[in-house]
Amino acid sequence: MAAGVPADALGRRVLCGTEYGTVRYVGSVSPTAVWLGVEWDDPQRGKHDGTYEGKQYFKCRHPRGGSFIRPNKANFGVDFLTAVKGRYGLNEKQDAQNGIENTCVFGKKTVEFVGRDSIEKKQSQLHRLVHISVHECAVSHAGQKEEISGTCPNIRHIDLSKNLVAYWDTVIDIASQVPNLETLDISGNKMKFSSTSISASSAFPKLTTLALNQTEMTWTEVLLCAPGWPVLEELYLTSNNITALERPDNVLQTLKLLDLSNNLLLDGSQLHLIGHLPRLEQLILTNNGISSVHFPDAEFGCKTKMFPSLKHLAINDNKISQWSSINELDKLPSLQVLECRNNPLMDTEKNPETLRQLIIAKISQLEVLNKSQIFPDERRGAELDYRKIFGKEWLAAGGHWDPARNKPSEEFLAAHPRYPSLCLLYGAPEEGELKGQQPLTLRNQLLTLTIKCPDNPEQKPVEKKLPESMTIQRVKGLLYRLLRIPGSELKLSYESSKLKGKEVELDNDLKPLQFYSIENGDSVLVRW
Repeated sequence: MAAGVPADALGRRVLCGTEYGTVRYVGSVSPTAVWLGVEWDDPQRGKHDGTYEGKQYFKCRHPRGGSFIRPNKANFGVDFLTAVKGRYGLNEKQDAQNGIENTCVFGKKTVEFVGRDSIEKKQSQLHRLVHISVHECAVSHAGQKEEISGTCPNIRHIDLSKNLVAYWDTVIDIASQVPNLETLDISGNKMKFSSTSISASSAFPKLTTLALNQTEMTWTEVLLCAPGWPVLEELYLTSNNITALERPDNVLQTLKLLDLSNNLLLDGSQLHLIGHLPRLEQLILTNNGISSVHFPDAEFGCKTKMFPSLKHLAINDNKISQWSSINELDKLPSLQVLECRNNPLMDTEKNPETLRQLIIAKISQLEVLNKSQIFPDERRGAELDYRKIFGKEWLAAGGHWDPARNKPSEEFLAAHPRYPSLCLLYGAPEEGELKGQQPLTLRNQLLTLTIKCPDNPEQKPVEKKLPESMTIQRVKGLLYRLLRIPGSELKLSYESSKLKGKEVELDNDLKPLQFYSIENGDSVLVRW
């Protein structure tokens, strides 16, 4: 092997300037020189696919992802402890020989060291380190056995992201010297996995959080490693080109958060394979190309046995286009938080507020939608509105306010599985409620309302026609002009013509009148 080229160079990760790559070939290209054939992480850095002058020296996934470099241009990295000392200000040779004054920052504290005393004090500081970050420090191997545990015995959290770690064995070698390790981030290290070392590993007895983003790790490899993570609670696997899942039998049973964002799962039925993780509370599936979600083990109106503990689901940036998938989410027994932005479904309604109300009405236990809390009044308004909007469709499908004659079709129940429970909660819609009801997309009609000032009997009631889409803030502005009082000081409520004596506060200036399910003939009560 040529000078400067490690004996195990083939397959190693290298850094050349700011570019990362993997060595795919070591040997001669011209008669006298040794070259490294490198497949670059960024194919724009390359020149070819490993073929030079008609001869294939190595293969690349991208047709222009490879090139040859001289060995002296490649940085094969340093051991873990060398990187720690470099990051945290300990250069033993330089300090011992020259007595150079240094400053070192630990948290918010800056400490100055000189000569031999400097080394002892810095070593003491390293001894006390709990959080260590060697992000982008070109770490490629663990170093001497027990060296890490002897120098930094109190480490609990390590950021090893974006380094030159090429093998999972290296991670095991480092972790085995950190017995109290709780958090580990090794994202951005493209690694190979050896099944023999994986299955025998017991290096992570206390690990609760693990980030493996952009490591090219497959789900099969995750499951092979998982027996070594007996108490793992959070697992991050974004951007790994994962296309298929397998059922985790007797592993990952303590997992509470799983992030599979930016992969290629595509088929929503893949989720069934991880649906029986007993403690999983948060599942992040952003940008996976998923077009539908379905839980076939449960009928409409029933709860699925899958994902029994799932509280938070993120399905942003997917390809969900049908309301049936939203209906399915109501089957999740513990779902409280949903993120579903940037799906084709979001374009089916022009008014985002209408869209939000539909989702709220369809998922009974939801408390937060797209990072916005759902208050009880908003839920009640959404459910009443839903019950009224689809009332005509319910009647046409065989629905009836007489329970003995109420037999809506299977098609209606499939499209509106919560409708029966809403009728039980609020009563079946009466015929008078449904007269003249316009389709959902046309709901911008004028409401005839009576404006009353209960605390000012001299002010006579005034009848006004206002659009349903008018916000409370704009209503206040109108009343300011109408009643000649400051709009900002107004307190509004409304009284239904059907429920005399019961007031509902209009407490959100940004909400439209339709949000509160105000109807023709209702009275707006104004106080200041």
